[in-house]
Amino acid sequence: MSDNQRAEHWDRVYREKAPDQTSWYQEEPRLSLAMIARAGLEPAAAIIDIGGGRSLLADCLVATGFRQLSVLDVSSSALEQARQRLPADAPVRWIVSDIASYHPEQKFSLWHDRALFHFLTRPGDRDAYKMALRAALLPDAQLVIGTFALDGPMRCSGLEVVRYDADSLARELGSEFELIEQQDEVHLTPWGSEQHFCFCRFRYQGGVDAK
Repeated sequence: MSDNQRAEHWDRVYREKAPDQTSWYQEEPRLSLAMIARAGLEPAAAIIDIGGGRSLLADCLVATGFRQLSVLDVSSSALEQARQRLPADAPVRWIVSDIASYHPEQKFSLWHDRALFHFLTRPGDRDAYKMALRAALLPDAQLVIGTFALDGPMRCSGLEVVRYDADSLARELGSEFELIEQQDEVHLTPWGSEQHFCFCRFRYQGGVDAK
């Protein structure tokens, strides 16, 4: 699927479906928030949410006191819906971009991704993701990433996915990423079905020459 096809697919999903009509909807992203809290960041730390769409994570982080947030998604429709939900002066930068062609303009202390990486079924797209990830992270930055677990769904929103556990995710990311913690999550969709996720928090050990 090309960048344009991905954008068209997700724009259509976010235009046609209310938040609680999508399987990934969460009233509160508890596990993401807990892992971010355990990262021990200062309020001024720069955080980016990859594939954030209209997730409530940004709202929760703003309420917690974080002052330098970015949300990236391929769907301009999703980001506009999220932007309108927050105050005009909310400290959030909205980035419309396909992750496979994203070139970070700043460095971050934490990169969060719930349920984008597992959609990257082509090795080239995963390589582009990892290139952007490394370019975006400060030395000693952290990565919080949630993917479908090995016993999770094989498809989502009509698209195939790649499922992971902590070991396979660590191998995919490479030796520069040190696994700090892993936790499984059983996500209940709005209609009550279960989706098994694998959440991991990594520390980035590369980028020592980054400024």
